[in-house]
Amino acid sequence: MKRILYLMICFSVGMAYTQEFDFNLDQLNPEASYLQESVELMLIREQSRADSREMKLTALTNIEAAIRRGVTGGEVFTALEYLALEGTLRRSAYQNRMGYPDIRSKAAVYLGELGTPEAHTVLLKMAGLEFETTVLTQVVTSLKKIGINKDQETVNVITAILTRFDMLSPDNLLALSGIEAYETFAAQNGWKLDSASMLAISNIADGRYHGRIRQRARDLLVQLRTYHHRSSSGS
Repeated sequence: MKRILYLMICFSVGMAYTQEFDFNLDQLNPEASYLQESVELMLIREQSRADSREMKLTALTNIEAAIRRGVTGGEVFTALEYLALEGTLRRSAYQNRMGYPDIRSKAAVYLGELGTPEAHTVLLKMAGLEFETTVLTQVVTSLKKIGINKDQETVNVITAILTRFDMLSPDNLLALSGIEAYETFAAQNGWKLDSASMLAISNIADGRYHGRIRQRARDLLVQLRTYHHRSSSGS
């Protein structure tokens, strides 16, 4: 905590200096800009590893600001990976409960913003470890946003998630995020999906979901079957 307070003081002094002289980070000379960014990244690292939920939220706010400036590697990615997996892959040493689902959900949002192959890998890891539907909904949304589906891996992961919760505890928002992801990946693949994914969509269309979500699933099935019929007829 003392280290975090020290870094916060350094960062605050630097920000006050730049505001007093009407500077921003881009207008500083390279040495001053590098120093300011280094302190900020160290602060993100310490905040992300603090026990306090409020500190972790502050880390995510600072991560968002860094991403907006184009800073996507190093401590930004490392902190996001840590926050995304704390409570699932790593149990917090300071908490009786398994981490903070809202923190993992926000981390998933910013991993989607990063959009890198490394961020994609962490999201896939989250998908296999996560047990909260709110977090998984954002994981699926971020996987869709990144749009990587090498060797069908992403679609297979999404299908596994939807199938698991369709059997145990159907969730409307998770189902909707899955349908939207299927639409994205089907469009990349000539409107083709594998049989397991088609079955998952069919389960949503006929399952215990909100009427609009069931209809969205039916519409996607019609679209997929229409394109499949056209391609079969044309071959």
